[in-house]
Amino acid sequence: MATPTDQFVVPSSLDTASTQDIYRELLRRLGEDPNRDGLADTPARVEKSMDFLTRGYNQTVTEVLHDALFDVDYDEMVIVKDIEFFSLCEHHMLPFFGKAHVAYVPNKKVIGLSKAARLVDVFARRLQVQERLTQQVAEAIDEAIHPQGVGVVIEAQHMCMMMRGVEKQHSSTITSAMLGVFKSQLQTRNEFLSLVRGNRSGL
Repeated sequence: MATPTDQFVVPSSLDTASTQDIYRELLRRLGEDPNRDGLADTPARVEKSMDFLTRGYNQTVTEVLHDALFDVDYDEMVIVKDIEFFSLCEHHMLPFFGKAHVAYVPNKKVIGLSKAARLVDVFARRLQVQERLTQQVAEAIDEAIHPQGVGVVIEAQHMCMMMRGVEKQHSSTITSAMLGVFKSQLQTRNEFLSLVRGNRSGL
């Protein structure tokens, strides 16, 4: 008598298999029965979840910023601190998460404050490495408003280090990207770091 697992037919080609078919096959290869009560709807839920977690692939910087670029007569540093983000490590597809601090010195143009957070999400909601994420956020702001400089610092915890591998539960990774005056002027860089250091002892 065939079991529910036996009745599942492995797709002959990944090109014709649906995403849910692929998740069902993954469950089977893990030794599970994809048709049992607790797992019957899991492929659909995972598909929906992954669509959400990787929605950054369907977003562009232009779409996020197009209605929030403003001309201003202001040339002091703008900082948006403690932007929470969640991303997926491209090496193991496990989460890494933390906070981003974004700063720039305007050159007659600024972006809406909430857009800095949205910009972080555009790049975080993709398969990522923290170093590239940091650089992409900085370069996107630089290209959008051509400020005098941009600084981005990200501190994150990586589940690929916490759940597997070295299994270190209290480690964090800090990355930075400095462009323009943040790179060329020590005073500007130090001002930025001192302003975000208050609740980030590792900076």
